Amino acid sequence: MSDSTVITAVAHGISTPKKFKVVIFSPALDAVSGVSTHVNMLLGSSLAKQFELIHFQVGSEGRAEGGVQRLARFVFSPLQLAVFLLRTRPRIVHINTSMNHKAFWRDLSYLVVARLFGRRVVNQFHSGSAPQSLFSNSLLSSLLKRFLLASHAVTVLSSEAQRAHKAFDNRIAVELVPNAIDTTGLLDEARTQRMDRAPLKLVYVGRIVRSKGLFDSLEALKQLKDEGLQFHLQVAGSGPDEGAARALIDSLGLANEVTMLGPVFGEAKRKLWLESDIQVFPTYHNEGLPYSILESMAAGCVPITCSVAAIPDVMQDGVHGVFVPAHEPAAVAAAIRNLAADSGALFRMSQAGRQRIAEQYTVDRLAARFAAIYMRLGR
Repeated sequence: MSDSTVITAVAHGISTPKKFKVVIFSPALDAVSGVSTHVNMLLGSSLAKQFELIHFQVGSEGRAEGGVQRLARFVFSPLQLAVFLLRTRPRIVHINTSMNHKAFWRDLSYLVVARLFGRRVVNQFHSGSAPQSLFSNSLLSSLLKRFLLASHAVTVLSSEAQRAHKAFDNRIAVELVPNAIDTTGLLDEARTQRMDRAPLKLVYVGRIVRSKGLFDSLEALKQLKDEGLQFHLQVAGSGPDEGAARALIDSLGLANEVTMLGPVFGEAKRKLWLESDIQVFPTYHNEGLPYSILESMAAGCVPITCSVAAIPDVMQDGVHGVFVPAHEPAAVAAAIRNLAADSGALFRMSQAGRQRIAEQYTVDRLAARFAAIYMRLGR
């Protein structure tokens, strides 16, 4: 059965001929983590009907432990995995990882254990970093190359990351599998076209860190307020730079125009997306494929963002949203100003974004892609 046949079968709910065990790594399933969100989607998708999916907890998220306990877990977790594999006897080990030093050393030990037990290994990278950037030392880079070559499949979130892996070593079995979202309550909800004279409703959803562009957006809003544009920005999230963001809001005189909501989940977040016109997210953080971009587009909320990581794979400038240069508040202001003046263009981008998500970034599509990989390796 070819990969395309498996994708078609899963998309239509047709059972594939084999059902075997797959162990999927992630932090605690109830942790506030992008990887946990991703794995929960897989566990609740059609993939769980095609294969017996088993969760193996890794990482510190969702654990209450001190430094000594973290060290002990790091040292003994490969042994724990060995016992787990002996007990569950899966055919495939699916590691969710990132291109950083801590994840590399942890997951290298897991890969060694999995290969010693004769398991097929999928390494899914959740960051947009290139393998060439991880180590400056040639010996360590060579070890990273062996790690990637020892993986039976390597999946990445962006075409840029795929090209980087092939440039690192053309033998790496790398393929593009972008993130997806549960579109229920977003894609299937109707939106009304914004009236020209209504105050513009802006939203930011994500961690409050400088690299995600919130501070540039606030500087842009100061310019627009001085011009007389009516708007309101709601900021949903928390993070290490939250205090600095609140201070900047006060210093710019935006206290009446910006509301800090704190973390928002579930129905409250869904409602926030659907009621907002524009997502201001001029991120320059190389984070792979942000879920917030996918959720925003699914809800018909038009993104203003930067052309980084996997974002250019998802949206086209002027079609689904607007790209702006990083670190340029004036460009963010111009993008907001133009969309505020052209409700027709805003509506067209809103509709195009929803269509794009429906076609390429649903959970069903993600499940079908991994079903194809599992079936190929499982044979």
